[in-house]
Amino acid sequence: MNRSPENRRIMSEHISKQFDAELEAIRSNVLGMAGLVEEQVRQAMEALAHGNIELIDHVLEQENRVNEMHLQLDDMCIHMIARRQPAAGDLRMVMTVIKSVEDLERIGDKAARICQRAKNIIDAGKLQAPRFQELNHLADLALDMLSKTLDAFARLDAAPASEVKRADNQLDTEYRALHRQLITHMMEDPRSISFMLDIMWIAKAIERIGDLAVNISEQVVFLVKGQDVRHKGQEVMDRVALGPTE
Repeated sequence: MNRSPENRRIMSEHISKQFDAELEAIRSNVLGMAGLVEEQVRQAMEALAHGNIELIDHVLEQENRVNEMHLQLDDMCIHMIARRQPAAGDLRMVMTVIKSVEDLERIGDKAARICQRAKNIIDAGKLQAPRFQELNHLADLALDMLSKTLDAFARLDAAPASEVKRADNQLDTEYRALHRQLITHMMEDPRSISFMLDIMWIAKAIERIGDLAVNISEQVVFLVKGQDVRHKGQEVMDRVALGPTE
């Protein structure tokens, strides 16, 4: 049966509204997953600082929830592509979500690793040992990067991506300095090797959280600006993220 132009217009508007609602649902679920992952990292470091085994167990339990959200969002994106065949900015949104939620899930894994190593430290009664101040400073840097990245995604603002990438350079520098200190400490006191290895693993997990935050920030730039800035230097990131949208 032929539809009148008015009926076709109404049908088109209905489909468009459904499409927008599905995109918004995907975006909302990403923000929910992001908030959960960020809280995991904060709670992992808090549990280490206070020797809180119950909080460690809570973070480890939340990992299952993060994994479920990852799978759910992948499924939503696959169905969106199959049913709606998005193009241009809408397709960039879907692709950004697919890649970003994978990085978010990996950040959740790093929070779990911190908790596992924290258990070792708590069991050994080493909560007052040296290097915790440097470790907490690393965590503060990484969490600030993650927070700015997630805020950039929420506001669809590419500008903070430059700050995140620049902060990663500082995080890497301080991580390498701590790594050298830990090795020196182990050489001077072989009895500390087991404990220092736990600290080293936690430091590496924090450094990787920073890297993953950079990955997500690069996806935000791609989403907002339409340009791929992966594997590019700070100058390119600044020019694209802070420049006009093409």
